[in-house]
Amino acid sequence: MLKNNVEVDVKVKCIEEGLTQAKIAEEVGTSPQYISRLIKNKENIVNKTFVRILDELGYDVVLTYERKTEG
Repeated sequence: MLKNNVEVDVKVKCIEEGLTQAKIAEEVGTSPQYISRLIKNKENIVNKTFVRILDELGYDVVLTYERKTEG
Protein backbone atom coordinates (compact mmCIF):
# COMPACT_ATOMS: atom_id res chain seq x y z
CA MET A 1 0.00 0.00 0.00
CA LEU A 2 1.17 3.51 -0.79
CA LYS A 3 1.20 5.29 2.56
CA ASN A 4 1.70 8.83 1.30
CA ASN A 5 -1.14 11.19 0.58
CA VAL A 6 0.42 12.47 -2.64
CA GLU A 7 -2.17 15.20 -3.15
CA VAL A 8 -1.47 16.73 0.27
CA ASP A 9 2.28 16.28 -0.17
CA VAL A 10 2.27 18.21 -3.46
CA LYS A 11 0.06 20.96 -2.05
CA VAL A 12 2.33 21.35 0.99
CA LYS A 13 5.48 21.46 -1.16
CA CYS A 14 3.86 24.08 -3.43
CA ILE A 15 2.98 26.20 -0.39
CA GLU A 16 6.49 25.80 1.04
CA GLU A 17 7.97 26.97 -2.28
CA GLY A 18 5.39 29.71 -2.84
CA LEU A 19 4.23 28.11 -6.10
CA THR A 20 0.83 27.14 -7.48
CA GLN A 21 0.02 23.90 -9.24
CA ALA A 22 -0.56 26.04 -12.34
CA LYS A 23 3.00 27.38 -12.13
CA ILE A 24 4.39 23.86 -11.66
CA ALA A 25 2.40 22.74 -14.71
CA GLU A 26 3.83 25.61 -16.73
CA GLU A 27 7.38 24.77 -15.62
CA VAL A 28 7.09 21.09 -16.61
CA GLY A 29 5.21 21.84 -19.83
CA THR A 30 1.76 20.46 -19.08
CA SER A 31 -1.68 21.71 -18.09
CA PRO A 32 -2.84 22.52 -14.55
CA GLN A 33 -5.72 20.08 -15.08
CA TYR A 34 -3.28 17.26 -15.82
CA ILE A 35 -1.25 18.03 -12.68
CA SER A 36 -4.46 18.00 -10.63
CA ARG A 37 -5.61 14.66 -12.09
CA LEU A 38 -2.16 13.16 -11.64
CA ILE A 39 -1.82 13.94 -7.95
CA LYS A 40 -5.40 12.90 -7.18
CA ASN A 41 -4.86 9.49 -8.80
CA LYS A 42 -1.93 7.95 -6.92
CA GLU A 43 -1.69 5.07 -9.41
CA ASN A 44 -0.36 7.52 -12.01
CA ILE A 45 2.41 8.67 -9.68
CA VAL A 46 3.69 5.27 -8.54
CA ASN A 47 3.34 2.17 -10.70
CA LYS A 48 0.34 0.16 -9.45
CA THR A 49 2.03 -3.19 -10.16
CA PHE A 50 5.14 -2.16 -8.21
CA VAL A 51 2.99 -1.26 -5.19
CA ARG A 52 1.02 -4.52 -5.46
CA ILE A 53 4.22 -6.60 -5.65
CA LEU A 54 5.66 -4.96 -2.55
CA ASP A 55 2.31 -5.25 -0.78
CA GLU A 56 2.26 -8.97 -1.53
CA LEU A 57 5.80 -9.23 -0.14
CA GLY A 58 4.60 -7.59 3.08
CA TYR A 59 5.83 -4.03 2.50
CA ASP A 60 4.21 -0.62 2.40
CA VAL A 61 5.60 2.03 0.05
CA VAL A 62 6.51 5.34 1.67
CA LEU A 63 7.84 8.15 -0.49
CA THR A 64 10.40 10.51 0.96
CA TYR A 65 11.28 13.89 -0.46
CA GLU A 66 14.79 15.27 -0.29
CA ARG A 67 15.84 18.73 -1.44
CA LYS A 68 18.27 18.61 -4.35
CA THR A 69 21.74 19.89 -3.60
CA GLU A 70 23.52 22.04 -6.12
CA GLY A 71 26.76 20.61 -7.32
